[in-house]
Amino acid sequence: MGLLSNKTALIFGVANDHSIAWGIAKAFAREGAQLAFSYAGEALAKRVRPLAESVSGKWVEPCDVTRDEDIAALFEKVGQELGLIDILIHAVAFANRDELSGPYYNTSREGFRLALDVSCYSFTALVRGSLPHMRPGGSYLTLTYYGAEKAVPHYNVMGVAKAALEASVRYLAADLGPQNLRVNAISAGPIRTLAAAGVAGFKGLYGEFKNLAPLRRNVTIDDVGNAALYLCSDLAAGVTGEVHYVDAGYNVIGVPEPGGGERKE
Repeated sequence: MGLLSNKTALIFGVANDHSIAWGIAKAFAREGAQLAFSYAGEALAKRVRPLAESVSGKWVEPCDVTRDEDIAALFEKVGQELGLIDILIHAVAFANRDELSGPYYNTSREGFRLALDVSCYSFTALVRGSLPHMRPGGSYLTLTYYGAEKAVPHYNVMGVAKAALEASVRYLAADLGPQNLRVNAISAGPIRTLAAAGVAGFKGLYGEFKNLAPLRRNVTIDDVGNAALYLCSDLAAGVTGEVHYVDAGYNVIGVPEPGGGERKE
């Protein structure tokens, strides 16, 4: 028996086999979960469906998370075809590429609205839509990044959206706790994903990270998957409203030592 045997997880945000959401899906599959997937747009279908099949995920449906009618239609299908679910993973974020370079003050009004809608509000909308279909004891999990807490070069409006997302986690946890539903977030270190490629200077950030993080390495989608497994299993039954860092310890460093490496006395 695995940690998630007899549990059903609905995962939003798999784009390819480098996605953090895919690392989560693999960990869940290993521990016996029944997996269902939702993707954004038909362009991703050809990538998501084979991945779903590789972990015996037979339920794969599209959903535009910026459209309430799409969300309602998706959860109507969930109710009809999956019944109750135990876990919902929100690994969805987007900002226009030109908003992720240059100074933050150049963010356009429309770019701000889009980033906050897709990257933050969609989580609240999915939670609301899923509530009639969540089994008591269930778990919601979203993904954030340290740029929500500290200014990271070029992360710009996405950092603002992630800060709002982290606040949403706390408010949702307070709302849903009396229903025995938990809400948490994972703040992952930089990982080479499709989304990260849109952030100007990401390659340099990723390369330097392992020299500064206490564990002296980058994190992987499998690291995040294993942390998600804990947060969404009964092992974390007493945990809600938390932002759990999976970043090789980077968030505990106040002033990075130039050049990294071992400290010399």
